Amino acid sequence: MTLLFDTVLVANRGEIACRVIRTLRSLGIRSVAVYSTADAGSRHVREADAAVCIGPAAAAESYLNIESVIAACRESGAQAVHPGYGFMSENLAFARALADAGITFIGPNVEALNVMGDKIRSKNHVAAAGVAVVPGISEPGLTDEDLIAAAGDVGFPILIKPSAGGGGKGMHSVFSAAELPATLATARRVAAAAFGDDTLFLERLVANPRHIEVQILADNFGNVVHLGERECSLQRRHQKVIEEAPSPLLEALDDGGATRARIGAAACAAAASVNYTGAGTVEFLVSDDNPEEFFFMEMNTRLQVEHPVTEMVARVEGSPIDLVEWQLRIAAGEKLNFGQADVALEGHAIEARVYAESPAEGFLPATGTVVALDESVALRSGIRVDSSLLPQLDISADYDPMLSKVIAWGADRAQALERLDAALSGYVVLGVHTNVEYLRLLLADPDVQAGHLDTNLIERKLPDMAFRHVAAADYAAAALVAREDRYSFGGYPPRRPQAAFGVSFTPPTGIPAPPKDRSAEEPAFPEGASGRPRPSAADWSESPQELPSLAGSQRVPRPCGPTRGNAAPQPDGPWSRTDGWRLGDPEPWRMVFAAPGRTGVVTVSGTQGPGVVHVSGLDGTQEVPASVDGYRVAMAEDTVFLGSGGWGVALERLDRDAATARMLAGLERVDAAADPQLRSPMPGTVTVVNAATGDRVQTGDVLLAVEAMKMEHQITAPMAGTVHIAVVPGALVKADQVVATVVPDEAPAASNQTTNPEGE
Repeated sequence: MTLLFDTVLVANRGEIACRVIRTLRSLGIRSVAVYSTADAGSRHVREADAAVCIGPAAAAESYLNIESVIAACRESGAQAVHPGYGFMSENLAFARALADAGITFIGPNVEALNVMGDKIRSKNHVAAAGVAVVPGISEPGLTDEDLIAAAGDVGFPILIKPSAGGGGKGMHSVFSAAELPATLATARRVAAAAFGDDTLFLERLVANPRHIEVQILADNFGNVVHLGERECSLQRRHQKVIEEAPSPLLEALDDGGATRARIGAAACAAAASVNYTGAGTVEFLVSDDNPEEFFFMEMNTRLQVEHPVTEMVARVEGSPIDLVEWQLRIAAGEKLNFGQADVALEGHAIEARVYAESPAEGFLPATGTVVALDESVALRSGIRVDSSLLPQLDISADYDPMLSKVIAWGADRAQALERLDAALSGYVVLGVHTNVEYLRLLLADPDVQAGHLDTNLIERKLPDMAFRHVAAADYAAAALVAREDRYSFGGYPPRRPQAAFGVSFTPPTGIPAPPKDRSAEEPAFPEGASGRPRPSAADWSESPQELPSLAGSQRVPRPCGPTRGNAAPQPDGPWSRTDGWRLGDPEPWRMVFAAPGRTGVVTVSGTQGPGVVHVSGLDGTQEVPASVDGYRVAMAEDTVFLGSGGWGVALERLDRDAATARMLAGLERVDAAADPQLRSPMPGTVTVVNAATGDRVQTGDVLLAVEAMKMEHQITAPMAGTVHIAVVPGALVKADQVVATVVPDEAPAASNQTTNPEGE
């Protein structure tokens, strides 16, 4: 067997870094993590054998800094670099710099990266080889003027794509010529920030297409095989949300696998045309009405986010395959020891990406601190979790919002869907808003259940999705949690986050069970360790494990670990109690919480005895049972976090002054037709400001843009009037911070007040 590397540096972060480190550990290879100052406490840093800081939070100064990564290789003694996906995984200059430094790039050769790593060159290359491509214009160095001039010939609707891009970042749909100039400017900014290259090209936007991609492996001896296809048609903003293998479209064809063989052969031919080496993915647009017709889109010269679904269904001579392991072996010069005839597909696998975002608010990115975490669903039969999460991990706006992936295998698609939905129902992340509730709604959609998919399905279905709203019973549960915390632990509010249902369980990424010599109730990550390595390429299809259930708790128990302040136990007897006990009738109590929006309040009141509570402020006064049954809960500072079946909410308890201020603000704005204060919908960076204080603006004018997690949000004038701008390009803003104010035309000039730049 070929001698592999002694030390490999993982030039990435998040769940993919953890995933690569897991395979390195299983092979006995020393792993080196790199991290920015913002990621110092991250999970991949903890799991690696060594870690090197490579710069500040900005990706351009850390994860995209070639010199810093090569310096980290020299410092750590790394012989090779695994780039993961994104960042510099398809960066030709990075691969060449590594070669010049005598360091192996665990990816394709420079020739393949030069052609296929650039979307424009790859399209032109395969078109010259006779492969059908989507109509469009894809030439190097096209200016905005060039693209605008060519758009008419391409035909609307049009898709703008970054040449150096991937993961859907920087892609924009344009439906008319009037939209094109502003959208091109946005696309260039996003592409430059994400990839360091703002080159763009245009494609015809194909109506209701299906996105099907083929996983290939190729060695340095001319051998190329494919491991079947994946369907990735469920996307939002051109970024995949649900992926599965095999494709339900191809599975439904009664052609004996002929179409699968054709599309697989086309993928292998595209790879062979550039002497490709390593793992790669060839992406196609496939007609839903005519699946035999498919168009080459691009080749991703790296590992894909969705590679786990292939690992869970692909079998080589009956055994599962570890794609990261084969990347390492091929980079070390090893030859593929199997051929296409040895590859088979077994069962069905579906992956759901867990993002820090708010789907009900247009998928706006979310930030926060993980105050409670339970990923123990990874121990269920046929379930895998690839995660970057840890308790108390801060989720910032600096990077991509993907937190983890939950993957389910089943003997057929129906079982895989059922298992995935059940796993998402039991998957708990409190402290940062996620899309888990949305994922469950999407999986339950009749078209998704039936396999009737296309890349526009999410956009069509989103307006009619029934997202859960905070109800009176939720406020009642929050009040009970807050009172239990106050009276059980000696004072309100608590000064540190508290998980209400025992230990936060986080199995190491890709590892199905904790070591047998350690209780599942012990922390999964002791300092300096990361758990038992899973043997390479384990079979994920059936691996039932036992873990004490946390979901059936009927009360709010005390958190694990020391209590605050080492408070002494309460003395026996009623006279020493601090929970309001008194002779005669029970003492009434009252709590006030912030309601959704910026001005509402909800009041919960009750008595010390059991029974019901009264909730007012939503729709009159409601009498609801006092219970926390069915919730997963946590508390941090003045905020109660509730979770149930993938849904989650953070409810802030208000003191008297805060409650009064919110109510007064509501009275002042009750008659307003539109809010003149413009607030950032998310924490991020101001990328452009199109107006100056004192300018006259019209309704709908784009005043400025805020970018976070590779998403740019434009903020428009809600009315005609005179604008006051409170930020400058490059400024960091908080969620809900006032960034501009528009004084309506009819308002007197004296009403123009200076906006507090912090929005407070």
